[in-house]
Amino acid sequence: MTDENLLSEQNQITALKNGDEEAFTRIYHDYWYRMFLVAYRKLQNREVAEEIVQDIFTRLWKERANIQVANLDCYLFSAVRYEVIDHIRAKGVQGDYDNYFRAFSRFEDLNTENTIVFNDLVNTIHKGLEMLPDKPGEIFRLSRLEHWPVTKIAAHFNLSEKAIEYHLAKATRFFRVYLNEMLISLPFLFPCFL
Repeated sequence: MTDENLLSEQNQITALKNGDEEAFTRIYHDYWYRMFLVAYRKLQNREVAEEIVQDIFTRLWKERANIQVANLDCYLFSAVRYEVIDHIRAKGVQGDYDNYFRAFSRFEDLNTENTIVFNDLVNTIHKGLEMLPDKPGEIFRLSRLEHWPVTKIAAHFNLSEKAIEYHLAKATRFFRVYLNEMLISLPFLFPCFL
C-alpha cells in the first residue's frame, strides 16, 4: 500500500471514529461485496453470508469510537474469518441437537405406548433445562431451541458476546453429559431404530 493510500485509509478510519456517516458509507461500499464473497465461499449460503457481513458493519458502526484499526483491510477480513468460524462451530453444536429432535419427530404416528415414551423424552429434555442455573439455561434455550444468534442474546441480557459464549459452553457441557446419561436407555425403548 502506498503512503498516499495509507494516509487516505487512516483519514477514513479517523472520520469513521468521529461518526462521519459518509466515511462509513464509503468503507461499506468498498468492502461489502468482497467480504460477502469470502463468507459465501466458505459457507455456501447466501443469506448467512449476507447476515455475517451486515453484522460486522453494524458492529463497526456501533463500536466506531473504540475501534483500534491499523489496517482496515486486515481488520474487516479478519472479522469475516472469525464470524465464519463461529458460525460453523455453532452450527456443528446446533446440528447435534437438531439431529436428536429430528430422530424423535418420526414418532408422531406411532402407537400410544411409544407416544408416551416420546413425550417422556421431551419432558426429560425440558427437565434438563430446568436443572441448569437460570441464566445459562435461558441462554441455552434461546440459542439452541429458539435459534437466536449470540449477538441478539447478548443484547437481550445486556452481556458481552464472550459472556454469552461462556454460558453456552457451560450449558452445552452439562447437556452433553445429561443427554448421554438419559439417552442410554433409548436402544431398549426403540429397538426398531438401531
